[in-house]
Amino acid sequence: GANSKVMTTTPTDKTKPRVELFTDGDCIGNPGPSGWAFMLRHPVSGRTKEGCGGEYHSTNNRMEMLAVIRGLEALKLPSLVELYSDSEYVVKGITSRMAKHQPFGWRKSAKSPKLIKNADLWRRLYELAQVHELKANWVRGHAGHSENERCDKMAAAESLRMSKLPVPPATNENPSCGLLGQPEDPLE
Repeated sequence: GANSKVMTTTPTDKTKPRVELFTDGDCIGNPGPSGWAFMLRHPVSGRTKEGCGGEYHSTNNRMEMLAVIRGLEALKLPSLVELYSDSEYVVKGITSRMAKHQPFGWRKSAKSPKLIKNADLWRRLYELAQVHELKANWVRGHAGHSENERCDKMAAAESLRMSKLPVPPATNENPSCGLLGQPEDPLE
């Protein structure tokens, strides 16, 4: 619709299962206690899988990226992934910046000594994009997109949970997030 932009990184392979990935990140302050969340949906079976976690001190962009990474890592089969994110940073990164920065070793140019921001996460996202075909869709945040709203609530809850931890861990995945699919599902 008028509130979305569709961009793709790879041609469609019809032999791979199609999966929808909805993601969001959240941060109390920026940087600050942060959370990420994803929801995977396999349209053929209707099954879903959710995941969420957080970091005690991170940024919103890192959480937006981590939500996508954790969602892709949760897939058990190479899949055609239709990503829905309200982060222009992530969508533009996937559709144009990754291809630009990867040949330079995650630097702005061949001669630049400095890595781009979040190079560790861009590197991991690039690795996962070699396994899964990724089509990135931007959706407007807080505009009634039910799956995005669900991820927003989970990510915000993770930020709050991280803010209340007495001893800050570097990262903390929440095992209570998620539903399990069937073994033949790309989600399980």
